[in-house]
Parts: sequence; structure tokens; C-alpha cells
Amino acid sequence: MTGNPIDAAVFADLQASTDADFVVELVDAFLADAPPLMSALRTALAAGDATTFRRTAHSLKSNGNAFGALEFSALARELEETGMPAVGEQAESKLQALEEAYATAASALRALCHG
Repeated sequence: MTGNPIDAAVFADLQASTDADFVVELVDAFLADAPPLMSALRTALAAGDATTFRRTAHSLKSNGNAFGALEFSALARELEETGMPAVGEQAESKLQALEEAYATAASALRALCHG
């Protein structure tokens, strides 16, 4: 991905809808919640739990969308829509891409909220 990993318009809409301190709280909650959810994706994959895999991918997608982390959200949506059985041999590369997109988005969100 080139450019900002956070869609400025989406983030501005979030800021306009609430106060700055609450935006920081929301971002911090996302930053705390996303890594365990990505770990849960891996656990669900290893356990063959397609329902948990899809639900977890859905949560990541929705959370990423809320902050304008569009690449991250798109990768999570792909996992959700494709589903665990169809991900198959590409699972590791897709999960790695999701984790990399999260790291990039998280860095940008930290900079937006914490300078």
C-alpha cells in the first residue's frame, strides 16, 4: 500500500462525532484488542474452527473500518468472506499480510493520537 494507511476522511468523521479524548480511548482499545484477535484467527485456523475464524475476521474488519484502516479492513474482509476452508494453503501469507497491515495502521493511529 502506498500513502497513508489511515483514510483521513474516515478518521476526521470519527473525530467530528466525538471528543478527542474519547477518540484516543477508542484507538487505544483497538490497538489492545487487535493483536489477540489476530492470534485467535491463527488458533481458529489450527483448530479447524471455521465459525470462530469468520467471526473474528468480521470483528477485525469492522474495527479497522471504524478508524479508516482500509487496507487492514479489506484484508480482514477477504478472510471473512473467503472463509477458513477456502483460505487453505494461502492462510499463512494472508494472515501475515493482515498482521503487517495492522502494524502499519497501528503506527499511523498512534501518531495521530499520541503524536
